[in-house]
Amino acid sequence: MDGTLALIWLLTSVADMTANDCPNEGCLIKEPAQARLSYQFADVQFNDESIAEEFYMGYDSHRRKGPFQPTYGLSLTTDGSAWFGVGWKWTSQNVFDSPLFIETSMMPGLYAPREGIDLGGPLQFRSAFGIGYEFDNGSTITVAYDHRSNADTQARNPGLETLSIRYAVEWENGPQITSRF
Repeated sequence: MDGTLALIWLLTSVADMTANDCPNEGCLIKEPAQARLSYQFADVQFNDESIAEEFYMGYDSHRRKGPFQPTYGLSLTTDGSAWFGVGWKWTSQNVFDSPLFIETSMMPGLYAPREGIDLGGPLQFRSAFGIGYEFDNGSTITVAYDHRSNADTQARNPGLETLSIRYAVEWENGPQITSRF
């Protein structure tokens, strides 16, 4: 997998910003967003072969800037590898009035393979595409596919994919992480 998912994230978020944010109060205006804590279970694939299972925990910030919502993630796999990243998420929940939504994300992060696959270096970019459903209580369930690689910043760049299911809950009183973003 090349940078297709990263390109999808860029196109969806910029198109949303151009259509909905720029004509109104400004392209990158800071707005409140629904903070969520998520739990994700995934099958980790390398060269189309299942190599491990992954547990991922994420936090989507209580603020967004235009369509860009800061997101944080940590994953651990059954082969001992770990990844931590910080990036941006876009979701169609802010575009369409429907319980069904799509989301895309891009997260640079640090990867430690331990017994897992050597991906060519610690810097790994994780881009994702998901389809989800929001329940009446604000929780969501999402099926997502993501790709992780170093974007050719290293000589070796094999990449990993995951196919996952994620459950997220609203986190009203969670940490109010403030960034300059």
